[in-house]
Amino acid sequence: MAVRSEESNRRTEEEKERRSSEESGALAILGRGNFQWLGTLQQVEFWTGLNRQDDLMESRPVLLVLFVIKLIWATSFDLDYGGVPLWINRFLGEPSVLSLRGRGDSSWYRAVNSESCPLECDCPIQWPSALYCDQRGLGSLPVGLPPRTQYLFLQGNSMSGLPANAFANTTRLRWLFLDRNQLLSDQVPAMVWSNLSRLENLFMNYNNLTEVPSGLPSGLKQLRLAYNQIGKIAPGSFKNLQNLTILLLQGNRLKTIGRADFTGLQSINLLDLSHNRLDLFPRHLPPSIQQLYLSNNSLIGLSEDSLQGFHSLGHLRLSHNRLRSPNMAPAAFNVSTMVELDLSYNQLTSIPVVPTTLLYLYLEANQIEEFNVTSLCRTVDPEDYSHMRILRLDGNKLAPHQLPPDWVMCLRVLHNLYI
Repeated sequence: MAVRSEESNRRTEEEKERRSSEESGALAILGRGNFQWLGTLQQVEFWTGLNRQDDLMESRPVLLVLFVIKLIWATSFDLDYGGVPLWINRFLGEPSVLSLRGRGDSSWYRAVNSESCPLECDCPIQWPSALYCDQRGLGSLPVGLPPRTQYLFLQGNSMSGLPANAFANTTRLRWLFLDRNQLLSDQVPAMVWSNLSRLENLFMNYNNLTEVPSGLPSGLKQLRLAYNQIGKIAPGSFKNLQNLTILLLQGNRLKTIGRADFTGLQSINLLDLSHNRLDLFPRHLPPSIQQLYLSNNSLIGLSEDSLQGFHSLGHLRLSHNRLRSPNMAPAAFNVSTMVELDLSYNQLTSIPVVPTTLLYLYLEANQIEEFNVTSLCRTVDPEDYSHMRILRLDGNKLAPHQLPPDWVMCLRVLHNLYI
C-alpha cells in the first residue's frame, strides 16, 4: 500500500457532486445546493497493487472519464428547473427545455407549421407534442392549448393562478413545467387536475404556494414543490399518489411532520426535505425511501429508532444541522442498506458508530478530536472490516499523526481519506 499526501484547494460542492456521481446518476441530477469552501485540505490517497506507477497509470482513464462526465452534466442539465434534463429523453427524440433558444425565429415555426398554436407560444414542427410558452411574462394561461400537447413549458412567467378548466383540452399532457411563476394555493383549485390522468411529471418549484396542491392526478411519478412557502402538509395530501417516486419539498417552511402527512406514498424513492425548519428528525416517513435529504435544517440528534422501518435506505444527508454527539444514539445509523451518510457541517465531537457496509462517510467541518476505530469496525480480523471507500474528516481537530495504528486494517479497502 502506497500513501501520498498533498495540499490542494477544493470546493466542497465539487466534491459532493463527484461523490454523488460515483453512486448513481439520479443523485447527480438533483444537485446538492451551495456549500462553503473549506480551504486547504490534506488528502491521503491509497493505491493497492504491485507498484505505485502502475496504479497511477490505471487511475488516469478513470479520472478522465469522470472529467468528461462532469462536462456532460454541465451542459445537459438546467438546474433552474430542479435538474430536469435538457432532453427529457433524447434517445426517444423527446423535446428539450431549451429546444428553441437561439435556434431560429419563432415566426418561421408558425409559418411552416399547419397545426394550431396559441399566439403566446411556439410550436416547433420537429416536436409537435411540445408547446413552448416559457419566459413570456404571461399573467394567465394561453388560450386554445391544442389537444396534442404532451409537454407544456410555462416556466418563468407571472401567473398567480390556474382556472379550473385550464387543461380541459390537454388530456394527453405528460410533462408540465410551472416553475418560477407566482402561483398561490388558493388560486390553484383541485379541479384543474381532473382531466390529467396521463400527467407523470409536475414542476411547481419557486412559486408562492403555502399548501400542497390538492386533487393531484394518481399517475404522477415526480412532484417538485421546492422553494415555495409550504409550512404544513395537510393529512391525506398524497393519499392517491401511489406511483410517486420523487418528491421535492426543499426550501419550504416545514417545522414538523405529522403521522398522516405522507400517507399513500407507497413507491417513493427520493424525499428531499432539506432547507426547511425541522428541529426533530421526522418520523412516520414512507418505508420505501432510498434517498432521504434533510440538510440545512435545525436537527439536534437522532434516537435509536429514528431510522427503523426503512427497508432500503441507501443515502442519508444530514449536513448543515446542529447535530451533537451526546444527542446521537449509539445505534442510530444501524442500517445495513446504507451506502452514503453525510454528517458534515455539524457539531459532532466523535465519529458516530456506522455499519461496516457503509461506503461513503462525510464528517468534514465538525469538532472531532479523536479517531475511534471501533466506530467503523467492531472487530478487526481477516473477514471483518469496513468496506468504506471515502472518508472525509477535514475541517476537524484531527491531524494525520493522530491516526491509531490499527486504522489501516479496519479501512483496508479505503480509496480516499481527507484529514
